[in-house]
Amino acid sequence: MTDNPLLQPWTGEFGLPPFALARAEHFAPAFRSAMQAHLEEIGAIGDSTEPPTFDNTVAALDRAGRPFDRISGLFYNLTSSETSPALQAVEREMAPLLAAHDSRVYMHRALFERIDALHGKRRELGLSDEQLRVLERYHIDFVRSGARMNGPAQQRYAEVMQRLADLTTQFGQNVLADESGFQLLLKTEADLAGLPDFVRATARQAASERGIAGAAVITLSRSHIVPFLTFSERRDLREQAWRAWTTRGEHAGASDNRGVAAEILALRLEQARLHGYASYADYALADTMAGTQEAVTSLLMQVWKPATTRAASERAALEALALSRGESATIEPWDWRFYAEKVRQVRFDLDEATIKPYFPLERITEAAFDCASRLFGLSFAARPDIAVYHPDVRVYEVRGGKGEAIGLFLHDNFARPTKRSGAWMSSYRVQSKNGGSRGDASVLPIIVNNNNFAKGAPGEPTLLSFDDARTLFHEFGHGLHGLLSNVTYERLSGTNVLRDFVELPSQLFEHWLEEPEVLKRHARHHLSGEPIPDALIEKLHAARHFNQGYETVRYTASALVDMAAHARADVAVADVVAFERAELERIGLPAGVGLNHRLTHFQHLFSGSGYAAGYYVYLWAEVLDADGFEAFVEAGNPFDAAVAKRLFRFIYSSGNSIEPGAAYRAFRGRAPTPQPMLKQRGLVEEVAV
Repeated sequence: MTDNPLLQPWTGEFGLPPFALARAEHFAPAFRSAMQAHLEEIGAIGDSTEPPTFDNTVAALDRAGRPFDRISGLFYNLTSSETSPALQAVEREMAPLLAAHDSRVYMHRALFERIDALHGKRRELGLSDEQLRVLERYHIDFVRSGARMNGPAQQRYAEVMQRLADLTTQFGQNVLADESGFQLLLKTEADLAGLPDFVRATARQAASERGIAGAAVITLSRSHIVPFLTFSERRDLREQAWRAWTTRGEHAGASDNRGVAAEILALRLEQARLHGYASYADYALADTMAGTQEAVTSLLMQVWKPATTRAASERAALEALALSRGESATIEPWDWRFYAEKVRQVRFDLDEATIKPYFPLERITEAAFDCASRLFGLSFAARPDIAVYHPDVRVYEVRGGKGEAIGLFLHDNFARPTKRSGAWMSSYRVQSKNGGSRGDASVLPIIVNNNNFAKGAPGEPTLLSFDDARTLFHEFGHGLHGLLSNVTYERLSGTNVLRDFVELPSQLFEHWLEEPEVLKRHARHHLSGEPIPDALIEKLHAARHFNQGYETVRYTASALVDMAAHARADVAVADVVAFERAELERIGLPAGVGLNHRLTHFQHLFSGSGYAAGYYVYLWAEVLDADGFEAFVEAGNPFDAAVAKRLFRFIYSSGNSIEPGAAYRAFRGRAPTPQPMLKQRGLVEEVAV
């Protein structure tokens, strides 16, 4: 395959992939070649006749498989951000083969014996703190991948992981099929009733992109659905859109995820039992900050009761408003956002149509960059000369305070049918100082942020809601976690941290969006350039706790259902829809609220294992981020240099080189307390003390 561009040296600037040359048919042979080379490296390390040392075993393992990693990075980013039927076919073909490759690496007996021997005498080796940490993390990786299992159990474990790779791939593709296959056509003025100009404009742009003339289109992108549910006066169309959104993956046919999710849960239970755990939740939580189901449930229930109480009072306000309009007081899930917006306008004289003109995408991107500059000394230089995988993607060269190269940042902001829903950060390459054949070269990161904003019409700006702007800041916080990483070993780099720590840098960065001086500097009207008025900032701050009962219940209910589904120890869930319904009845989900994610399209859980029995991590990290930002409040300056220096050192640049609890204490000077989180959500007054 000498003519395969993926197997040639990647000569693009910063080592970028050969986007223009890569084709779907290149990936399978490239993967096979890279996997073989990786296994040869692993074999050479494991079968070495030299006694195991940190350098010839752990550091060498950390360097192994870089060609495989770069092909994987390109492939998985494309299948998430710019997929095609051909790429999806390769994804289905390769998923079990890639899972089998992982098993061959992490079940390599000779290599594990060397790592296990080093781990057993790790305190006697004179290792640095980072070397000790990476040895411990690799040892955990091997054990949790089945390296200690006997032959038959190990073989079955590998089979389970291959089948899970099949199923999680299928789950994600099914959700995308349902999302891209739906469009709500709005043909008449009656269909558009209540929709502000900005919603109409994005719906017409969506129609134009799909070749539909004389109509507007609402897709299942969150940036379409939420505004439509918020403003549309057509209750019948709101219900139609809501049902399509919430039943993704729940239709008989090729994209039905009900059986897929049930089989995933059954296999995860078997996976946990092979490790000796009673449930998958026990297995998953063993390598987290939380550690146990009890710790997670305790945290979730701290907010559940006050949140449901708050949601009940919010519902009463919505019913009263509906009655004042001569409409039904029965608030269904497709009604909540509509009436909540009306109540917000009455209580705070605040509506989305007033806010959005001050939040053009370009300005909010500048705001995120400026905050990173003021906190960490970074600069972002646009590189329009660098072409990547889609013309909408913006590329930036990132440099530090002394002008040194930090990495490359790709900003992919718009929804499209070839892109999965949601918002996420990923990487094409991660930072390390263990590159080259002898570990003598530094590797700069290539980081990408993906959002799904509704694109403005040609020549018109893309206007963000305040929630959209928060999402941009959130993902950029993840991006900074990858860009600012300053560790030696790739295994410890950037976001390769425990999963209930990974949301801290992202959620913490959201706080700067709400700072008045940031808003005054960057939130400017897209037509006049005038800064956002002080009165509007005050209204935004006054309304920050509005509807928080609704939002908190939706999130917490999803987290509780996730934990319940993965905590089953006797038999796995067979009917995910019936299980979800029963669990919501058991915990007392308030009527009309709904969930952030239903199980049939819950990609956090079923398109991979990263957040399985782990959706709670956003709340866990919120305890940390709310308490952490208080350090800047106490300093009297959101850009205090001393606090920012500690933030950089212990949170954004340390990756997984420091145990996360110790890293937080080093930054904050103490362990976190939950009160700032409860205050941040406006729930503190309902908590009994």
